[in-house]
Parts: sequence; C-alpha cells; structure tokens
Amino acid sequence: MSFVPNQNKPAILSELGSPVYAALHEAKGRKGLSFEQVAKAIGRSEIYTAAIFYGQAKPEPEDLSKLAELLDVPHEGLVDALGPNFWAHRGLGSMPPKDPVIYRLYEAILVYGHPLKHLIHEKFGDGIMSAIDFNGDVERIPDPKGDRCRLTLEGKFLAYKRW
Repeated sequence: MSFVPNQNKPAILSELGSPVYAALHEAKGRKGLSFEQVAKAIGRSEIYTAAIFYGQAKPEPEDLSKLAELLDVPHEGLVDALGPNFWAHRGLGSMPPKDPVIYRLYEAILVYGHPLKHLIHEKFGDGIMSAIDFNGDVERIPDPKGDRCRLTLEGKFLAYKRW
C-alpha cells in the first residue's frame, strides 16, 4: 500500500520518514474528527492517540484495526507501516539538554509536544499557551509500585493577533 503525503499537514511529519502519518492526519481531517473523538473510538487517551499520529507511540494491533475502520484507510497499509516491526520515534527535534531532570522534561515535550500543540489548536484555535501568565504544580502521588510525579502546566491561552 502506498500513502501519499498531504502538503498541508504539520511540517514535522516529513521528518518521520513514512507518509503514513500524513495519511492518518489527512483521513482524520477528511472525516472531520478531533483527537478526542478518535481516542474514544479506539479506547485510548487523546494524547496517546495524537502521539500515534506523530509516530511517538506504538499502536497495538487492535488500535490499527479500529483506526482503519474509523478513518477508512487500508488496514494492511497501517500494519505494514505501524505494525510489529514499527518502533515509536519517541522524540522529535534537536540535541537534548545534559541535566537528567531537564532531559526528562525535554523528552516528555519531544514525545508529546506536537500532539499537545495540535490538541490546543483544536480546542482553542490558533494561538499559544502562555508561559508568562502561567501556573505550574508538582505533586507527589503515592503509588504502591513507586510514587508518581504529577506535573501540572496551566497557562493562559493567547490567540495570535490578526492585523
């Protein structure tokens, strides 16, 4: 199966090496679906679902079946591109910082940054999340398998000005 990339999709997709990502974005757009709707249909979270579309998450075989059916794309093509021999890219971008904590934060943004940006645009429109009018929080969450670190990033949405 051959996927033809759409020139109007996020530029980062061209760096991923496979046109399947552009084809997924194109099919999602053609259907008029949000990542929330796709996520509900395949039984995954929004961020994880968006990460699949950016090659940042490895889908399970049932995810590929559900995506093929939902988006009307050939199942065989998805399996060829994202099946057993596919390993998620887990990071787009340049050289990471050296500090271990900063590196892990950077890694999280590399993996989920483009999906999060897409979700912000879907929910708010064309703009950014402020890091000036911003709140953040770090919480320690007890867990029997090892305590968890919860980071909350809350910034005012700033629409791009038209002039």
